[in-house]
Amino acid sequence: MQPRIDFYTASPDALKAMIALETAVSKLPLEKTLIELVKLRTSQINGCAFCLDMHSADARKGGEDERRLYTLSAWRETPFFTPRERAALAWTESLTLLSQTHAPDEDYELATAQFTPKEMVDLTVAITTINAWNRLAVGFRKMPQA
Repeated sequence: MQPRIDFYTASPDALKAMIALETAVSKLPLEKTLIELVKLRTSQINGCAFCLDMHSADARKGGEDERRLYTLSAWRETPFFTPRERAALAWTESLTLLSQTHAPDEDYELATAQFTPKEMVDLTVAITTINAWNRLAVGFRKMPQA
């Protein structure tokens, strides 16, 4: 695959806004391991090789267990994730696949049983942000470093 546009240099102001949003997400009081799982699961769904490479490395640096990383795409069939993580992953899938799921009540109720209203908004902003990064990276064919 050939890279298309270097979106960082093509529109520095737009990327400053994205970086500011990412910086805000990094300061949210949600568990860092949870945020990395959300970023990875979203990137798996969206097929974003660049983000999968980056966030799997970040998760490992943060102490994430390899076994959990290997089975993240099948999280529903494993015993490796906590109820809170499962709720976040279900909400992540619902929002990432929004045109198919329409954010069903079942996933919302599962999430609100584990997260406060503030945490729900914070989690949703984190999901929204990684979806935006995925669209930039996939759309413009940003490649992971070899």
